Amino acid sequence: MSEETLRREVREFLMHLAMERQLSTNTVKAYERDLRQLDLFLTEYLGRRDWAWSDSDVDRLALRGFLGWLDRMGLSKRTIARKLSAARSFFSFLHIEGHIDTDPTRAVRAPKVEKRLPGHLSLSDVRLVFEEAERNAERNTLRDTRELLILELLYGSGLRLGELHGLNLTSVDRSSRFVRVIGKGRKERIVPVTESALRALDQYELRRREVRAHGEDALLVNAQGGRLSRRSIQAAVTTCFEVAAGSHGLSSHALRALSGYITCPCRISSRSGPNTFHESDDGSSRG
Repeated sequence: MSEETLRREVREFLMHLAMERQLSTNTVKAYERDLRQLDLFLTEYLGRRDWAWSDSDVDRLALRGFLGWLDRMGLSKRTIARKLSAARSFFSFLHIEGHIDTDPTRAVRAPKVEKRLPGHLSLSDVRLVFEEAERNAERNTLRDTRELLILELLYGSGLRLGELHGLNLTSVDRSSRFVRVIGKGRKERIVPVTESALRALDQYELRRREVRAHGEDALLVNAQGGRLSRRSIQAAVTTCFEVAAGSHGLSSHALRALSGYITCPCRISSRSGPNTFHESDDGSSRG
């Protein structure tokens, strides 16, 4: 299937990823491969070539059949979960753009993958986590926009859980793109903030204003307007991993450990998300 034979909605989605979400070329190509595979399966499953994404039989059962088809091909559960994540992002796009009435992927559970130690967390895992968080943030609720901001700060800036919990809104300097944090031993340090974290902050701050308690300066607030507890931050991160990657027991420490692995000696790109990386100073590429 050449680019010309890609369905129009798929071409629009790939353009959205490249232009609006500014994902890397390799990431967009990975989405394209996954969606071509989904297209191939649906053509075989439905027994016709003239189907449309809005057809009633492109439903939960069809998507579950797609997962079974991938499993019979011998793909790992982790790879299948990644392909389902790509399908979820695509169908979410179709729903937002009005191409379909309902999103069939919301009723499809990802296969559970083998539990791994935080030190072995892969870039594929992080991609799943962030894609799920970005998709949820499009619902524009306090909880969903806050979860995306939490991930961006833990991953993009490598903050510790306690540091994130103690942040105030005034801790973030947007113009200089850094955040002032109080770490262990009450020591202050200055940490760079990524562009994607600032975008997530802008989206979240609109919802924060609606609930913020009078005089509360906490960056992360709960539904009552008070400072979000450490336990709630940890629960949010754990939920993101479990929903997106099908993994259990992963923590904010795992995300922060991966941040350290990637950002030293590499530099996160201007996209500042989990998908694109610059070369290190010695010229070798990472990520």
